[in-house]
Amino acid sequence: MFHGLRNLRRIWRIVRTLARHDALSAFEPVKAHAGLRIVIWLLGTPRVRGARSRRPGEKLSAAFQELGPAFVKLGQALSVRSDLVGEELASDLAQLQDRLPPFPSDEARKTIEEELDCRLDEVFAEFDDEAVAAASIAQVHRAVTAEGEEVAVKVLRPGIEAAFNRDLDLIRWLAGIVARLHGTFDRLKPVEAVETFAESARIEMDLRLEAAAAQELQANFEDMDGFEVPTVDWRRTARRVLTSSWVDGVPIHDRERLEAEGHDLAEIVALMASVFFFQIFRDGFFHADLHPGNLLVDSKGRVHAVDFGIMGRVDRPTRRYLADMLYSFLIRDYNRVAEIHVSAGLVPADQSVDGFAQAARAIAEPILGLPLNQISLARLVGQLFQVTKRFRMEVQPQLLLLQKTMLVAEGVGRRLHPETNMWELARPLIEEWMIEQMGPQARVRETVETLSDALARLPKALGDLERTVDVLAQNRIQLDPETVAALRSEMAGRRETRGLWIAILALAALAAVLAWTQSGG
Repeated sequence: MFHGLRNLRRIWRIVRTLARHDALSAFEPVKAHAGLRIVIWLLGTPRVRGARSRRPGEKLSAAFQELGPAFVKLGQALSVRSDLVGEELASDLAQLQDRLPPFPSDEARKTIEEELDCRLDEVFAEFDDEAVAAASIAQVHRAVTAEGEEVAVKVLRPGIEAAFNRDLDLIRWLAGIVARLHGTFDRLKPVEAVETFAESARIEMDLRLEAAAAQELQANFEDMDGFEVPTVDWRRTARRVLTSSWVDGVPIHDRERLEAEGHDLAEIVALMASVFFFQIFRDGFFHADLHPGNLLVDSKGRVHAVDFGIMGRVDRPTRRYLADMLYSFLIRDYNRVAEIHVSAGLVPADQSVDGFAQAARAIAEPILGLPLNQISLARLVGQLFQVTKRFRMEVQPQLLLLQKTMLVAEGVGRRLHPETNMWELARPLIEEWMIEQMGPQARVRETVETLSDALARLPKALGDLERTVDVLAQNRIQLDPETVAALRSEMAGRRETRGLWIAILALAALAAVLAWTQSGG
């Protein structure tokens, strides 16, 4: 009871804000719910000018922006859940700008000194009071270290954790109410969506985790020319402060300025296609917030990524599924698309392969039939996720995050060089990766690795078996004497022949490799 009363004042403000922006109509169930329509009418709140003419997602984005940081992040979290809120609403929410006025530099200085447990002038020779960027969770200042290195210092907003937890508690409570209101809300899965958002926010508010992500991404690309990740200064990094090398560059969406500086835009798009491929398929670790402001091009044409608060991971089986699926779509083999989903266990075996292939064709042909530079694999994947609900496929959250990242990457590529399709540039890399990871050599390698693992576990299995026999004997549990003798004889025999079996398996693996090589593989 007290919990509900405590939230009433905040709820009143939220509802009035949503009503002012006509944002409650963003969800079809609201229009269908008579009680909610009456509440909106009773509010009688004057609407923001032009609100009625906006799309539902634009209304909701504007309302979330006014409601503050937690709701901005909630909107961004929902923007990757096209399976829940629909493609159009998710697309509009993806445009939600995470910008807020900067907080006073005195607060930033205080946070740095508290987190690093020293005076600011002991670690920074210079510190610019004016923030170069300010978002809902943190802001960034330029500084120079005591050693003379120019750095970017990211500082969390004062009290942001408490404010987020307060709003998050309210959002959880509201999600529970919405989930119980009416069956028409079930499709939105509000409770699950809020918990996904909560986990993402928790990670973003520990800057040590962001620093670790930056360092991992940097290590993955240390041998690749043209793509750079800032170096983390761990001495000046803590939970609420992150210090990294400073990057001077032009935002990647500023085509006019890049052209004026003489950069080859087609070359930049080709580089980004390779970077995207390597992040997803080679490493399974990708930057999931690649909006244009987080990609900068320096005077030498190198692309620098910044802001690593939102990252995604894709395990090896999922990478194989993605590569096979995307390639099958590109060559329009829709039966293969369906077989991939069934064999991967993503679609139940009792579903019709032919029916799934037909659905895949229906969504792909209108997209793949466009001119090459207009083909959007991100849109195709998004529509596939919509269709798969019919076939009882549960979409994995990391794939939704990846689909959003693909959409942003496509947008950046099209703005830079409209004549180029980045997926055609990445296609040879995907084909090569598939041969390496899924061809005969890969299968032989996996077989040998599986056998090696089994052999490595064999001594423990034999030891466990011997100990079991001893325990049975010690506890006076009677076994047939011939059974005990056979067990001990088998264990002794296995020890003596273990080396022989290893040699046989090694020869078999070698023979398989030679046979594959001779067959022209």
